[in-house]
Amino acid sequence: MKNQYCIIMAGGVGTRFWPMSTTSHPKQFLDILGTGRTLIQQTFDRFIDLCPPENIYVVTSEIYETLVGEQLPLIPKANILSEPTRRNTAPCVAYASYKIHKLNPHAITVVAPSDHLIIKKDIFIKAIKSCFAKAKSEDCLVTLGIKPTRPDTGYGYIQFVNEPSIEKDKRIYKVKTFTEKPDHEMAKFFMESGDFLWNSGIFIWSTKSVIKSLEQNDPELATVFKDGEEFYNTPQEKDFIKKAYNVCKNISIDYSLLEKAKNVYVRSSLIGWSDLGTYGSLFNHIKHDKGNNALVGKNIIQYDCKDCIVHVPKDKLVVIQGLEDYIVVESDGVLMICKKQDEQQIRNFVNDVKVQKGDKFV
Repeated sequence: MKNQYCIIMAGGVGTRFWPMSTTSHPKQFLDILGTGRTLIQQTFDRFIDLCPPENIYVVTSEIYETLVGEQLPLIPKANILSEPTRRNTAPCVAYASYKIHKLNPHAITVVAPSDHLIIKKDIFIKAIKSCFAKAKSEDCLVTLGIKPTRPDTGYGYIQFVNEPSIEKDKRIYKVKTFTEKPDHEMAKFFMESGDFLWNSGIFIWSTKSVIKSLEQNDPELATVFKDGEEFYNTPQEKDFIKKAYNVCKNISIDYSLLEKAKNVYVRSSLIGWSDLGTYGSLFNHIKHDKGNNALVGKNIIQYDCKDCIVHVPKDKLVVIQGLEDYIVVESDGVLMICKKQDEQQIRNFVNDVKVQKGDKFV
């Protein structure tokens, strides 16, 4: 396992989970499922079977550096990479890849978001091991694709070449196209066609392959981070990264690299995956009571409520009556009640709170 590395991306703010998720304490650092482990801790728990702790890196905003250290005490402090500003996933991947490659030019990495849910851990580990084997043996970029269970418009889709696989692992296919979030009709067509998978945002490649591909497909971005080769893993790294993030563009790894490269593969997987992007997706992963309410909190009393999601701290008593299809969330003195069907409005709520009440509550 000495050449196997993990890069956990943990810089997001998670506005859609307000008021639980705030700028100072976003979603990945919360136990939003009520399991006793936060989302980033659950992500770490999955990868500890694939990589030793000293090979697990976390890329996060510099304001969350302390939080990462507190929640993941087994990770060396040097493995917490601080971004001075948010610049999307491509700079994050480039930074960590160049840094790790300097330490170990034989490194194979899995790159994953910090705030996703994966229920079938054993199947997930088997899938990553298979992708590691492919990435080790050839110059390729592999992404984990999830077999769609519904025509979801909130996910990106990967079309694969639907021919008998010539791979050792018959679940690995050559990628044909990437499509960003489609409308409902298109999502329905994708699902029915049978040759599209959800894009999980989990990637596997060698640092050698991803650096080579970045330098070919996005030389502008690659040059910014290549210029820091002499500074990585030295006391000068932090100063270099500040300058690099001042000049590098804001771009996702999908646009920067994956949609252009010719050596991209996808492994079809059924791992019980969700990106937990909304309260609606959270609703599907919490135990329901007789009224089909998803309740997180020790002191919730409900009367005649149906299909609601209620998430409150253990020490708060909440009594609700007669609600149907509502979200009720209390966190740090902020109470939000909104219709489940209108949860896309939460971002607007956050903006209005900022304007009317300042940053104190967001």
